[in-house]
Amino acid sequence: MPHANDAPADVTILGAGIIGVCCALSALERGLSVTIIDRDAPGEATSSGNAGVISPWSCVPQCLPGVWKGVPRWLLDPKGPVKVRWRDLASILPWTLAFMRNATPAKVAGISDAMDLLMRDNVEAYRWYLAGTGHENLIADSWLVTLFRGDLRPDLDDWPWKLRRERGAPVEIIDAPTLQEIEPAVSRAYRSAVVIKGQARARSPSTLCKALAEKAVAQGAELQLNEVEALLPEADGTVSLKTPGGVISTKRLVLSAGIWSAKLLRPLGIKLPLMAERGYHLEFPEPGVTVNHSVQDMSAKIFLSAMTEGVRVAGTAEFADLNAPPNYARARALEPLVKRVLPSLNTASKREWMGIRPSFPDSLPAIGPLPGFPSLFAAFGHSHYGLGMAPATARITADHLTGMRSNTDYSMFAPMRFPKCRD
Repeated sequence: MPHANDAPADVTILGAGIIGVCCALSALERGLSVTIIDRDAPGEATSSGNAGVISPWSCVPQCLPGVWKGVPRWLLDPKGPVKVRWRDLASILPWTLAFMRNATPAKVAGISDAMDLLMRDNVEAYRWYLAGTGHENLIADSWLVTLFRGDLRPDLDDWPWKLRRERGAPVEIIDAPTLQEIEPAVSRAYRSAVVIKGQARARSPSTLCKALAEKAVAQGAELQLNEVEALLPEADGTVSLKTPGGVISTKRLVLSAGIWSAKLLRPLGIKLPLMAERGYHLEFPEPGVTVNHSVQDMSAKIFLSAMTEGVRVAGTAEFADLNAPPNYARARALEPLVKRVLPSLNTASKREWMGIRPSFPDSLPAIGPLPGFPSLFAAFGHSHYGLGMAPATARITADHLTGMRSNTDYSMFAPMRFPKCRD
């Protein structure tokens, strides 16, 4: 098959989601030439559907101690926050067991430290990326307001708050009158909340990704819409990309293709435990109510936020085969949950969405070189946290690409940290 390019860029980035686009910007800052390749336009896939939360304090992994206690109840509830397609149970069991092994106090503390490393300064980083684009207003100052209904009361010694407080988050409890002042549209059935200030939210995650991609192109990056079918190791240590139109050569390749990254690595003898975790959301374009901050219902495990496209509610997860069709009943199940929070929400018009989160069993991404392939670098597997972790992932990836030594230990993100990664 003929090669489709004669002079590859210094860095080729496979994936035009928020991780790949941020990696492109950081590589350009280091003086590297960049090509971004994706089958879809920037911001069209999983990066478009998140809850928009950009928090320096998102250091709480999914694998918390005791999380297993809620699994049977969630699985039996067809409208619960977690769903498993039973025919896929055997294939996800090894991942689930690894997930549970990470849910110990000692391991969770280490994972939280690693997450904290990737989350710090993310608000400032996005403002830096957006400077001069004309889209600076895509990032809005915001708080995280976590609601507790009825007689439920927050306990700041619970893991979600304990981990944040230990890493410096400004966590405070507010009462019902203060909650009503902050979020008047929230039902009065919620009588207390935990508030964390010093955060931000994306007014439109998809538009944010597009704006940053446009900046990368304006700074000299090339954007190619192309489908990559396979990675082809070359004799000189580089990795080429097989596409329907030919082979694309690369000098250094950053693999930032989300859930499809592991599939592309599999023929190279690299087997990583990356799970397809489906997320659904509902969006109400004519909400008729105002949401001032990022709001979370703790018991229902949903997030809601006001965006340029309307009020979005997200938070459900589904474990299923990568190629299984969407189950939009999962999205529709969010409507009664959000109505409990916002009784006056206009739900006459709505949009359903499904995206696939790439999740490792320790809630941490794969960042860095892949042993045996000196020009191939990982930047994928960010689970629920891609928007918050993208800027730091980009900086670390740029360090790897340029051979810059760091005093920080990045081994917790090593792609080959899992057992039995090699065939």
